[in-house]
Amino acid sequence: MPRNFIDLDTFDPAELRSLVQCAKELKNNILSAKDSLAGKTLAMIFEKPSTRTRISFDVAMSKLGGRAVALSPSDLQLGRGESLSDTAQVLSRYVDAIVLRTSRHNSLEELAAASSIPVINGLTDRTHPCQLLADILTFEEHVGPISGKKITWLGDGNNVAATWIQAAAQFNFDMQIGCPDSLRPQKKIVDWARSMGATIEITEDPIAAVKGAHCVVTDTWVSLSDEQSKSIDLLKPFQVDSKKMEAAADGAIFMHCLPAKRGQEVTEEVLEGAASVIFDEAENRLHVQKAILLWCLAPDGLF
Repeated sequence: MPRNFIDLDTFDPAELRSLVQCAKELKNNILSAKDSLAGKTLAMIFEKPSTRTRISFDVAMSKLGGRAVALSPSDLQLGRGESLSDTAQVLSRYVDAIVLRTSRHNSLEELAAASSIPVINGLTDRTHPCQLLADILTFEEHVGPISGKKITWLGDGNNVAATWIQAAAQFNFDMQIGCPDSLRPQKKIVDWARSMGATIEITEDPIAAVKGAHCVVTDTWVSLSDEQSKSIDLLKPFQVDSKKMEAAADGAIFMHCLPAKRGQEVTEEVLEGAASVIFDEAENRLHVQKAILLWCLAPDGLF
């Protein structure tokens, strides 16, 4: 069976912890896994635009000795109606793993079901697990172990928020979510995390949400998967500004997976402030992507 990287809730917590630790070691010793994936090829299918995911996977494969091929649906017969199943079976004969960024999580699951090689979630409308492992690594670099800490999400309860909720259960931290009632995260994901013992609190009061937080996180209010813009007025109270950061715990950091719309979900002052670790967070996508690729393709090496 291929080792797919689809969602955080399918893993044993110890395995996720080993991925973060591997990423940390790879960052500290950039030559430690050189040529580990020599001769391997990664197909990257992007239905949606990408900066960090596309470039970090491409560079990760290169630094590990392999190569990556970036494709859009228009580059494939998918754009002319070929099924995902047929595409998966053909790619399985050509390459060693597939990254898919898609608007439909079901498309990712369909691709993985038909593939005989590892499939990696490069972002769907439901979750963004690669991002979350980078976020965990970033938090622990700046604050320390995330277990027992409080993380606050402000804004739309979108795919990244959902993955933070999954991570709360897997990495043993508390999650405080401030969002409009109509934009709450999916109940199914919240219920799962709570069933695993995670503390997930949801409020419409943004100041109450950030109280005691060791990290405040947000994302664009209109995500890449949205067909229509959400009400900006509805989300304005949840903008991350200096007042909200001051209400968080001493030494709290600010994270954003980017791209950011400056002056909308977060103020320029916070983005450029001392608490912001957004570019460390972006860099760590590279190191986490290396770890994920090794886990999928060279488990007898570092794993």
